[in-house]
Amino acid sequence: MLIALADKVRRFSYAPYSRYRVGAALLGESGNVYCGVNVENASYGLAICSERAAYVKAISEGERRFIAIAVVTDNGGSPCGACRQFMSEFGLETIVIQADAKGNYTLTTVGELLPDAFTPATLSEAKKRRARK
Repeated sequence: MLIALADKVRRFSYAPYSRYRVGAALLGESGNVYCGVNVENASYGLAICSERAAYVKAISEGERRFIAIAVVTDNGGSPCGACRQFMSEFGLETIVIQADAKGNYTLTTVGELLPDAFTPATLSEAKKRRARK
């Protein structure tokens, strides 16, 4: 279901520069699904990826815990580094389904995509070390 939704929303992608259309469907712990697409910008650094778009939509509606995200591209591409870091904020155990336009897919987790992630726990540990000094 997540793959089908992510693939369906890809048509709404705004990718006039790369022509690399990406759709995402994020399953929250509540059972709600939030979709996102990549949105490019003439100032390339201002583009937003489908994964972050889906997370922002979910977070803006109060969701904070996630089960899985499907990301669909023509060739089954993997989330970029910025998206991996962004997703790690909300759970390293979140399942990541990477699929291509033909429905072929692989399963992994955010933690497997971003080993040794910088997480809220990293900040807590640093704060504790400073307090001990």
